[in-house]
Amino acid sequence: MSLAPKFAGQKLSSKESSSSSGSASKHTLEIYLDYVCPFSAKIFNTIYNDASFRNDVLLGQYADKLDVIFRQQIQPWHPSSTLVHESAYAVLRLSPSSFYAYSALLFAHQRSFFDVSVVNETRNQTYRRLAALAGTLDGVDEEAVYKLLEISDKPGEDGALNSGNGVTDDVKVQVRANRRVGTHVTPTVVLDGIEKGEVSSGWTREQWVEWLGKNVV
Repeated sequence: MSLAPKFAGQKLSSKESSSSSGSASKHTLEIYLDYVCPFSAKIFNTIYNDASFRNDVLLGQYADKLDVIFRQQIQPWHPSSTLVHESAYAVLRLSPSSFYAYSALLFAHQRSFFDVSVVNETRNQTYRRLAALAGTLDGVDEEAVYKLLEISDKPGEDGALNSGNGVTDDVKVQVRANRRVGTHVTPTVVLDGIEKGEVSSGWTREQWVEWLGKNVV
């Protein structure tokens, strides 16, 4: 599945290859993750936070054979899921190269945005905490992130009461795309358009290496 240019930061790449648009002859590995899903955090820890696996395997050994894309998958039974994903869309809009680093922060702090952790906050208070977290990254402006997220308590000029925020349209595009391919649970791993149900969030580096060796040629 193709990647819209405005979501280009979702493709895992090294600084050296970040300007490359990729090759049609490459395999495409799509990983659908939700920031408040513990199992998504486990798989992200392996494919991204394990720096040697990320750099030596995904961006090293398989750099010319495989494109890796993080697809954001909002899980609506956790109301905070939408808010957390919106903050990632804001970072993606403002600083695409910071998307993976911010995603790592969100997974590391995901318990701070579980249901019990947000139930007594207003929506904008949660946004404020998310913007502050984003602002800890070099090159990411906390206030710019919050500005994209904040919901006004005043009607719009046309009297609209339900107009969303600065990233609502980005959320709509991604949700529509994910529904189009029928993705539901997280994590979901797709290789070349085919869901790979055998892939487990609990896989070790060694299991990933073995699987890639069999499936990416």
